[in-house]
Amino acid sequence: MFSSPTELWLLAGTVLCLAELFLPTAFVAFMMGLSAFAVAVVSLVLPNVNLQVLLWMVFSAFFVLGSRRLIPKQNSKVLEDGKEAQTLTEIPAGGTGRVIYEGNSWRARCADHAVAIAPSQNVIVVGREGTTLIVMPEYLLHS
Repeated sequence: MFSSPTELWLLAGTVLCLAELFLPTAFVAFMMGLSAFAVAVVSLVLPNVNLQVLLWMVFSAFFVLGSRRLIPKQNSKVLEDGKEAQTLTEIPAGGTGRVIYEGNSWRARCADHAVAIAPSQNVIVVGREGTTLIVMPEYLLHS
C-alpha cells in the first residue's frame, strides 16, 4: 500500500492536522501532525521504523509541551468587590437570598448576620464565598 515509511508519516501528519479542525484537542493533534511531518523528513535518512516511531513520540511530546508556552493562559474572571448589586428577594437576617449582580442572579447573604435586607434594595458586594456573594445594604455603608 505504501511504498515507503515517508509516505505513511506524511499521511499520518495530514490526518492528525485535519483532525484538529473537526475535533478540537487544544492543538495536541495538530502538534502530533507536525511531529509526523518532521519524522517524514527524518525518515529519508533514517530507515529504521522503530526509531522513527520513537522519534515521533519524542517530537510530539516536545511540540505539545512547547506549544503550551505559546498559548496565552486564560484568566478566570475575578469578581470585583465593592460594586453595586440589587436584591431580587429578601435576604433574611442570618439567611440567604438572591441579588442581581452584573446582569446575573447570584445567591447572597448579608455580611452582618443581624441585618435583614428587603427586596429591590441596593447593596454593595463586599466579598464572595464560593458562589455566594457577601453583601451589605448601601444605606448602612453610606451613613
